[in-house]
Amino acid sequence: MSGANHPFIHDELILGIDEAGRGPVLGPMVMACVALRPRKAAALTRAGVTDSKRFAGEHAHAERLELVPKILECADHAAVLIVDVAEIDRRCRENGLNRLEQEHAELMIRRAPPARRIVCDGQRLFAPLCARWPQLEALNEAESQHAAVAAASILAKVRRDELWARICRRYAPEFGELVERGGGYTNAATREFLRAYIRKYRRLPPEARRSWPWDFARDLLGKRFDPWWDVPDHRPQLALFATSSPARASTRPPRATTS
Repeated sequence: MSGANHPFIHDELILGIDEAGRGPVLGPMVMACVALRPRKAAALTRAGVTDSKRFAGEHAHAERLELVPKILECADHAAVLIVDVAEIDRRCRENGLNRLEQEHAELMIRRAPPARRIVCDGQRLFAPLCARWPQLEALNEAESQHAAVAAASILAKVRRDELWARICRRYAPEFGELVERGGGYTNAATREFLRAYIRKYRRLPPEARRSWPWDFARDLLGKRFDPWWDVPDHRPQLALFATSSPARASTRPPRATTS
């Protein structure tokens, strides 16, 4: 739950922030925040709320999903933010993924109720935000230390899994379980799916992040293939040509070519 006008907030409120899907080559990233008071945080811990990565096996998604209503009932505030592939690629081309996450974390903090403590998962990633919010703690493995972060990790993971399931259903009729088995991460199953897709369509699927290395499919895409060709570049054109080599300033190559 969320809103522009917040009631009086207890001075022990903790706001936790986490993400799911930073690493995949396929699909979006999801960030989430949850604000909890100590008594509610303890209740969620007793109910089984913990780091989303600790849920494993074929029933992991169902187990996390079962905890979502309990988290929303206990939270003073909860929000989920989807960062789509196009935004990830555009920002990786300009400023990098870290800065993108920091900006979305800032947005969630500003929209959340005032909290005595803010805990973000990722020491190096979120440490720069401490200058703006002195009560912010950037910690590694924060999901294992604070119920608010664990709750945020579950909300983010559940939403990411729902979006991933849609991608799997889209490609299942053509490629079977190839895409589902890899989870979108750069493992053998995902590479096998992507190579099968590229072999058939001679281009990258729309859910693929252009900002990740594509060396594993270079033999199919061709030496002149530019994965960035359809990613917007917002730099002024005069500056673009002034700072680019002649080869870089030339017309971009087609989507895929053979070697």
